[in-house]
Amino acid sequence: MLLKQLKRMLFVLATLMAWTLPTGSAWAHGGVSVEFDTCRIPVSGYWVHFTAYTPLATADKEYCGQIPAPGMTNVVIDYEDKALRKMTVEYEITKEPEGSVIFHQDAQTLPTGTLNIPIDFTPYGSGDYLAHITLINGEDRVDAHAPFTIGSGEKGMNPAFYVLILLAVLGALYFFVPAVKQKVDSAFGG
Repeated sequence: MLLKQLKRMLFVLATLMAWTLPTGSAWAHGGVSVEFDTCRIPVSGYWVHFTAYTPLATADKEYCGQIPAPGMTNVVIDYEDKALRKMTVEYEITKEPEGSVIFHQDAQTLPTGTLNIPIDFTPYGSGDYLAHITLINGEDRVDAHAPFTIGSGEKGMNPAFYVLILLAVLGALYFFVPAVKQKVDSAFGG
């Protein structure tokens, strides 16, 4: 009887956890669906993916909006649209709000669709930055920007997730284990 209740409780817990986790394409973008991926930058009808890695600090974990601390960072620009590979594109990273340029890549075409830029942010410190992406077609220039912050600290799992799991386990124990239900009810005068 107890084994049957335990199996039922584990099933309920697994179901609750499955409902709270992202699925499918969401895992490919750090747990965010492609439609809500903040690492994507629209540039005149095309999409560019901006990602930063801090290999010495956090190995292969990817960031886009908030990088935990200044240091050696690999900024990666990926074209999601192959048409961009034939266009001339210019890149720049500035420290905000003053707008001082800390990196500039002259206009070029990227046949592979990927640009890997190693930048040491240590001399520039924590704060707000802006990645500038400019499409150049003759005299026409189209600019797009991606703001990001450095020094935001490493963030773990949301504490609310742990509270949800704890409540699910306690609720399952209460509803599926009669001895626990009796003790709780007697403790609270029920």
